[in-house]
Amino acid sequence: MTDLRLRIRTALPRDLDAVLAFWRAAAEGTSISDDRDGVERLVERDPEALLLAERDGELVGTVVAGFDGWRCHLYRLAVHPAHRRQGVGTALLAAAEDRFVRLGGRRVDAMVLSRNETAHHAWRAAGYAPQEDWRRWIKPLTG
Repeated sequence: MTDLRLRIRTALPRDLDAVLAFWRAAAEGTSISDDRDGVERLVERDPEALLLAERDGELVGTVVAGFDGWRCHLYRLAVHPAHRRQGVGTALLAAAEDRFVRLGGRRVDAMVLSRNETAHHAWRAAGYAPQEDWRRWIKPLTG
């Protein structure tokens, strides 16, 4: 059954402060780019990358669906705790995957915290699996 009150849309510049506050309340972990400048650059560079889920006008979920022309990447899939297990994450992933298909993407990866066991179950249920033979290497460019 489809929740007609659930709306998926792209974020607008006016949404960014609310998104950052939402991530502090609903997302696991933090990132070096979880600030106004970082999210502003994302929306400026790719206005369709940050997807929001709203129910009755309230922000209840987010996902960043980034495509660099070669690979599809998912970040910041977050659902407000009061709205989990109600199809919000599923709807966000479907919208992100639809976007990737329209852009010509062929495979998608997702950044998922190793310690977030609850998320592991949700990602597996959505058809994703860890890729154990690869490890992410990072280097901060600031600080």
